[in-house]
Amino acid sequence: MNISRRKAMQWMAGAASAISMRGMAKTTTSLPARKVAKGPFEPTWESLKQYQTPDWFRDAKFGLWAHWSAQCVPEQGDWYARNMYMQGHPQNLFHVANYGHPSKFGFMEIDNLWKAERWDPHALMQLYVNAGAKYFVALANHHDNFDAYDSKYNAWNSTRIGPMKDIVGTWAKITREHGLRFGVTNHSSHAWHWLQTAYGYDPEGAMAGIRYDAYRLTKDDGKGKWWEGHDPQELYTGRNILLPDGIPTAKAARDWHAKNDQWSELAPAMNPEFTDRWFLRCQDLVDKYQPDLLYFDDSELPLEQTGLDIAAHYYNSSIARNHGNLDVVLNAKAMKPDHVGTVVLDIERGRAQGILDHPWQTDTCIGDWHYRRSLYEQHKYKTATTVIHMLVDIVSKNGNLLLNIPVRGDGTIDEDEHQFLTDLATWVPANGEAIYGTRPFVVYGEGPPDVASTGNFNEGKSRPYTSEDIRFTTKGDVLYAIALGWPETGKLTVKALAEGPQAYPKAIGRVEMLGHSGALPFSRTKAGLVVTLPPQKPNEYAYTLKIT
Repeated sequence: MNISRRKAMQWMAGAASAISMRGMAKTTTSLPARKVAKGPFEPTWESLKQYQTPDWFRDAKFGLWAHWSAQCVPEQGDWYARNMYMQGHPQNLFHVANYGHPSKFGFMEIDNLWKAERWDPHALMQLYVNAGAKYFVALANHHDNFDAYDSKYNAWNSTRIGPMKDIVGTWAKITREHGLRFGVTNHSSHAWHWLQTAYGYDPEGAMAGIRYDAYRLTKDDGKGKWWEGHDPQELYTGRNILLPDGIPTAKAARDWHAKNDQWSELAPAMNPEFTDRWFLRCQDLVDKYQPDLLYFDDSELPLEQTGLDIAAHYYNSSIARNHGNLDVVLNAKAMKPDHVGTVVLDIERGRAQGILDHPWQTDTCIGDWHYRRSLYEQHKYKTATTVIHMLVDIVSKNGNLLLNIPVRGDGTIDEDEHQFLTDLATWVPANGEAIYGTRPFVVYGEGPPDVASTGNFNEGKSRPYTSEDIRFTTKGDVLYAIALGWPETGKLTVKALAEGPQAYPKAIGRVEMLGHSGALPFSRTKAGLVVTLPPQKPNEYAYTLKIT
């Protein structure tokens, strides 16, 4: 969310009474100074306008993502590390029943339970390649502030706690061995406020008023325990917007957090030490693993000037490594009109209404971002049909699809996810010539109106597709028309290709269908290009006409 400076300052003033000044995060001077790599990009929006999206991303079209962290261990879905501290929330009730009260067993203990003991990244990557992915993206950290890599500036990382493995480093090596581009996602700019629930307490019940683990634990408390030498305050980020004393009910506490919670724009003022450390952690991530794609879970760029610093460093570092060529993608959300094109726009769980001038990306998931067991047990993942139709629609509008397949805490995926990837493997590679390396046609497609506007979280508003819904892509002199349904008449009419003044003025000499051998009969009328389809469908998902 974007917050005006005036509103931000008003909120900070109002929140001050709720903050224990004794416990506020303190600024330290022990961290190294920021150093942005030299190059043509300066850390300003104006300078970032030089950016041009590399062709590899425009050609790749489809990526898979492992949004995997310790929050997958309980198998209860998204935002577990936050919601487990909110009395009465379903995840809080699950936590108390299965692990104990959060004053005694906090989220740092879940970090230690994350062992990834059955993780076979080679086997998973082969599934992703078979399904047609051209890039793979790994979660580097989430709002829970735990780094899934060999982090120089965060001791709370997967090489020292939990898996005792460099998760990102392993993914990077195996991804590149399989010929895919590699990306990372960084969500940790929100941790400074998102984890403040860990400093709260139960407003009611037998444990009322007893502060949770983040409030009371210090580095000294770890002596003789598994976390000896680690400071819980570095993980939980310090007391920044502490729940005030005297909240009467669990519902009132949840309402307070909903009202007073704010996003990353306030962190530089309220917790500058966190902001400086975030820069160093992110810089370490991109310098160490040299990802082809860096995704921020932020509107615009995170942490004000800090995000601009990282963007310039990332771009300049790529240019230095690639003999003067910028070869990386930086994703961010909800860009202001005058900042469009400085990064690649990411639309979360949503799509564009039409063709966008600049390349863009949808990121979505077949279920929850973090693994949720009930979705598997109830068979409620997105279907292959839904995702294939999304992919086709997105590509026709100059976009890419980044799709998360949730991973269990032990490193495995479930049977439904295996089947889903197997289903994708029957369509995406076979129709890949109409997807990979393509560019938009003069119109994205035809059919009744679909999403009403471009934006996040609109995927649930789209309607089921029929044979009226056709999407176009082009490659050289070839036009692809992908039908999202099979007409009962056995004839498909492509209205945009009607004879006379139309979007496609060229003569049509041949029409084929991918997955079917031989040319198809067709005629061109004022109603459109009418194609007689084969007697048998080549698949159950979508049907690609190759028009030359």
